Amino acid sequence: MDPVPPAHSMRRTPIQQRSADRLARILDACAELLDETGYENLTTRAVALRAGVPIGSVYRFFGNKRAMAIALAHRNLDRYVDGIADRLAELPATHWRPVVDAVLDEYLAMKRGVPGFALVDFGVPAPPAGEPEGDPNHQVAARLTELLSAHLGLTPDATLERAVLVAVEATDALIQLAFRTDPAGDPGIVAETRAMMHAYLARVLD
Repeated sequence: MDPVPPAHSMRRTPIQQRSADRLARILDACAELLDETGYENLTTRAVALRAGVPIGSVYRFFGNKRAMAIALAHRNLDRYVDGIADRLAELPATHWRPVVDAVLDEYLAMKRGVPGFALVDFGVPAPPAGEPEGDPNHQVAARLTELLSAHLGLTPDATLERAVLVAVEATDALIQLAFRTDPAGDPGIVAETRAMMHAYLARVLD
């Protein structure tokens, strides 16, 4: 079963497997249509049609398309964290640079292969200031700090948390530039991004 998005973005949380499967189909359809139509032209009716469910099934979970996109973003973040955890399971805890590379490589893999990720990665487009989902990079940084701390045996103190947040913000901006330059992610910019991450995080991880 796919991770269930947090309840605050949904009208109800699925309990039975059949309901969870229907929710997964709705979010899959939402992701596909984001690539085809963009966020502004996305409609709940189109999602219901693509998912093969009654429109009432969409509204049973979500009040509007924004709530649906928020749920998709939370699912993306859960999948990102799970993907990193799988990569880290094959890495020793003695060197941090391969760990940081795994964090970047999983993000690049999702950028290149996950439907809808270009528009809704870990947050909805242009969220209003002050909304809980308005700063997804803080959520990403918090989850990454937990992962890095657990794998490398570090204490997740304020210094590490701040360094990871700065690295996430900088990397996000640079990877956006890489994919604006080349739909597959400009290799040169990706390489510079990796070098930046290593140089900056060495201050707290060496």
